[in-house]
Formats: sequence, structure tokens, C-alpha cells
Amino acid sequence: MKLIVGLGNPGKRYRKNRHNIGFMILDNYAANHELKFKRRLKYNFVWVDDTLLVKPRTFMNNSGNAVLSVLSKYRCEDILVIVDDINLPLGEMRLRRNGSSGGHNGLKSIAAVLGTDNFKRFRIGVGAPEKEILAEYVLSDFSGKEQKILREILNFSETLLEYYIKEDFESLLDHYSRLKKSYSEKIDNLRID
Repeated sequence: MKLIVGLGNPGKRYRKNRHNIGFMILDNYAANHELKFKRRLKYNFVWVDDTLLVKPRTFMNNSGNAVLSVLSKYRCEDILVIVDDINLPLGEMRLRRNGSSGGHNGLKSIAAVLGTDNFKRFRIGVGAPEKEILAEYVLSDFSGKEQKILREILNFSETLLEYYIKEDFESLLDHYSRLKKSYSEKIDNLRID
């Protein structure tokens, strides 16, 4: 069984924040496949075949508690975490088999409860703050100008998740490498507009 965890903060106040890109991607996938998330104490979830999509109901810094709750109920051999990354330009993506938290508190929390950094990451660039304080920046909404890029992020992420859900991480990497150039060109064109 596979587990996809989209990171974010619960509540309407945070819904459109940069930090909530993981939630946005899973919400977009669910809406386009007519799926409805069910509620548990520490997470919301929906099944797609043998893959569980999860949005923690804990705040970002405690994401590991939600993942631990899921793993106490289900045996997941493969975990993919979707996370915002301020070290990548808006719209750029990175797929990793494992690695460090890169300073991201949600990833730190998950690594702490798992006792390992050995889980897959789908990093989504949200850009870096120019002058704002980091915490204020990641908890700010995408600007109107950034909405077109956000739409492309959501669409492309949905395509990539399909490969992961139906096949495996290697297939996801393969398709990403083949589709990356055209996706990057679209993002670059939107940045110019």
C-alpha cells in the first residue's frame, strides 16, 4: 500500500497559503476524480485504489503525529510527502527518494516520528521571500499574478500523481523527466507574462 501525505495547515485561514500547496494538490486531485475526503481525529483521508491520500489535521510542525496515526492503522510500504519548498522558484519541482528536511518543519516532524529520513518527497517551489519574514511569507496567499502558475502546478501534479498511484515511484520519475521540459517552458512563459 502507498501513502501520499500532502502537507499544510488545517483551517480556512490557511487554505490558500503557500505552505498549503500539499493540501491544494490533494484537494485538486480529489475534486477532479470526484473523491471526498473523510475525517479522522488527526487527518483527513481518501482512498484511490491501494493508495491512501492524507491531509494532516495537525498543524505543520506536528505533521508527524498525523503520519504516525495513519501508520498505526495501516501498513504503508511506500510514503510520498508533498511539500512546499522556498529554495525552489515558484513552480519548479523536485522528486527525491529520501534526503534531509531542508529546514522544513513538516518534514522534520515526519522524520522524527519515523526515526528516518528514508521517505520520498515531492517538493514544490513556492519561491523565496524578498523582504518578508519567512514565516509570514509561507503563511501568505499566492498573489493574483501567481494564480496562473499555481493552476499549472496543480494540473501537472495531478498528472504525476496518476503515475505514482497507478504504477510506482520509478514510473513517476521516468514520466517527470519526459514531461519536465514542456512543463518548465509553460512556467517560464507564465513568469514572463
